[in-house]
Amino acid sequence: MSNSIPAALRGGEKVSRKTAISIIGLGYVGLPLAVALARQFDVAGFDISEARVEELNDGFDRTFEIEQPVLRASSVRYSTNIADTSDADIHIITVPTPVDELNKPDLTPLQNACRAIGPVMKKGSIVVVESTVYPGVTEDVCGPILEEISGFKSGVDFYLGYSPERINPGDKVHTVDKIIKVVAGQTEQVTDILEDIYGAATTGGTFRARNIKTAEAAKVIENAQRDINIAFVNEATMIFQKLGISAYDVLETAGTKWNFLNFTPGLVGGHCIGIDPFYLAHKANEVGHSPDLILTGRRINESMGKFIADSVDSQIKASSRVLLLGLTFKENVPDLRNTKVLDIVKRLEELGHTVDVHDPLADKAEASQFYDLELKENLKNLTGYNAVIGAVAHSVYKDLSQTALEGMVTSDGLIADVKGMWRNREFSSNLKRWQL
Repeated sequence: MSNSIPAALRGGEKVSRKTAISIIGLGYVGLPLAVALARQFDVAGFDISEARVEELNDGFDRTFEIEQPVLRASSVRYSTNIADTSDADIHIITVPTPVDELNKPDLTPLQNACRAIGPVMKKGSIVVVESTVYPGVTEDVCGPILEEISGFKSGVDFYLGYSPERINPGDKVHTVDKIIKVVAGQTEQVTDILEDIYGAATTGGTFRARNIKTAEAAKVIENAQRDINIAFVNEATMIFQKLGISAYDVLETAGTKWNFLNFTPGLVGGHCIGIDPFYLAHKANEVGHSPDLILTGRRINESMGKFIADSVDSQIKASSRVLLLGLTFKENVPDLRNTKVLDIVKRLEELGHTVDVHDPLADKAEASQFYDLELKENLKNLTGYNAVIGAVAHSVYKDLSQTALEGMVTSDGLIADVKGMWRNREFSSNLKRWQL
């Protein structure tokens, strides 16, 4: 047992509904969590982006995770001033954990979040990490930073916890207020508190991990597992292409078996599946284990953009005009982080083609700032292309009529379908078709 009682108990056996909670980072993970917790607790949200905080205060969420009426009705207080979280009994960190140019974990945002919390943290506070990390980061990286900045001792004056985020961008079914939340605290008492806190925010219940490292490890393998399964399907797809058959036809047939796993081929981007395996691989190398399967899966999935571009190139003339439909990493979300559609663009340009990109959900300013792409506007004005590539299965693209699709390409053009959106469509016989 530690030397002091966590402030969240406020002298009782259960967490008081007056408990103050801060959410550090108001992106895809932090905002939905803040809104869910604010239904039961006093919640302050902090973000370093003035534009983001201003939008939230105006009732607008650019991620589309929270609908405007819900956001405007929420009691969450948004701020760019960390001092506004000084009353918090519990600080929950939901900042990104990316990789650097060498695919090594970049813990800078997480470390900065700890440095920001340190000066305003009070005795008895609990600091919970939700960001994806490799096992050991919460206690071995975050703990010492918080100790240094605050002058408090971990496990005595403040406490650590871990509750892995499970946000699936664009998923309106498995939302944070409906899923099982894994919780782990530095002590059993801290785990009790986290179970109470998160249990009040979700109808899905909670699961107590054995310890913080176990919870960290569970999170990092969730997406690594998906990455490996997708890599298998992507490699099989490459084989099927050489055999002249469609992976989607094969998967539809194989899917009639009761225990066949439903994974589909394509690009693997975003901030989770394309990133998290590198965190596990990093830790594996640190402890002297070569993570061959994990890195092979990453290599296969990282190669898909080039494979798709090369496949399209083989079907069209030199110096063709190509239109890419979709830029975000996933269908029906505006998230451009780590999008692998960019790999198709770059490879086609390397091969001498002119590439235009359209995406109604992507932020045009972000596309220009981060990828140097000027997104095209109205689809009706986009015609005369030698090839159209359906790269992202946005609903607006899936619903395109045969007339609209054929109107985008030349009379002998190519319609390339990465996501199997139009596999059952009939097109004019003079048009060429390609799909995974």
